[in-house]
Amino acid sequence: MLQRFSSEELGKYCIRRSGETRLGQQLLLPDPQLPYTELLAAHKAAGGQFVLLGIAECIGPLANMGNAGAELAWQAFLQRFLNLQHNDSLCTDSVLLLGQIDCADLQQQAATLDNQNAQDLAKLRQLCAKLDLRVKQQLEPIFAAGLYPVVIGGGHNNAYPLLQALAEVSGQPVNCANLDPHADFRPLEGRHSGNGFSYANAGGYLGHYTVLGLDPQKNSAASLAMLQQAGGDFVSYQQFAVRQQLSYQQALDKVIEQCCYGKADIAIELDTDSIQAMPASAINYSGLSVEQAAQFVFQLARLPRARYLHLAEAAPACHPAGLAAGINQCGQVLSALVLAFTAGKAQQPPEI
Repeated sequence: MLQRFSSEELGKYCIRRSGETRLGQQLLLPDPQLPYTELLAAHKAAGGQFVLLGIAECIGPLANMGNAGAELAWQAFLQRFLNLQHNDSLCTDSVLLLGQIDCADLQQQAATLDNQNAQDLAKLRQLCAKLDLRVKQQLEPIFAAGLYPVVIGGGHNNAYPLLQALAEVSGQPVNCANLDPHADFRPLEGRHSGNGFSYANAGGYLGHYTVLGLDPQKNSAASLAMLQQAGGDFVSYQQFAVRQQLSYQQALDKVIEQCCYGKADIAIELDTDSIQAMPASAINYSGLSVEQAAQFVFQLARLPRARYLHLAEAAPACHPAGLAAGINQCGQVLSALVLAFTAGKAQQPPEI
């Protein structure tokens, strides 16, 4: 259920230019012959740290009665990231461009369904549950190998199998910081992008959960009540951006403090609709800046127990100026966030 990235595929994205070296020319590609667990173990043994993995789907957002578009985020990321200049700022020997979850069959089925029709909506949620299993199966060996997965594309539904995989490998619930105007703690009504964290909580995979930038008016009373009952916390967008009861850094410090409770591993979740005017499944015109989002990723990545980065919901086709503009913007922002994660890990202090 994994499509490994190949040198042929690299040629479709990486534009070569005389006198320059692009990141795509230096990143490690997976050996097509090695069994999956051996491939990951070899990367770790050679000093590798990071694994780039895409999920080209919009099943979860559709199952949440939302919009398509998140299936193109991985493509947008590759077009921009692979063409960045290579220099000493990134140790490419530590990064494996692994590939993407094979979910084209599920995506094709989803494209034939109408999420405004009750029967079709139920089918979309069944497809989302099937996708959960595929994501979990591919992520467990990455965590077991001691590598940091960077997961790009698709809906925020994929937070559930990511948390499940990490919790089952580590043997304990996972603390989580989520930059998101939504808590994604909707009822357990069948899987979709709006209830990844409530499902993770119900399954015993979610430890202390904190949302930064939550907008109370974009969350139902039932969702907020479920979040409170689960012991989750949030710092609202209004607290630091409108009422200025605390600065953004103070808000981020509070999230970091809460994530460090106990000895649990830490998940870094980021819904790109937290970023102002970002082409996403739900465009947000009152969100954070790219700089603030990058600081969220960077500062959390410095925590020794932070185990993964998940960038969800970017939807290039939702750009008001069209797909080409969306590919460009999403590619730039996703690349900046990935580099913030690797930079944070490079400055990670030793774990005590």
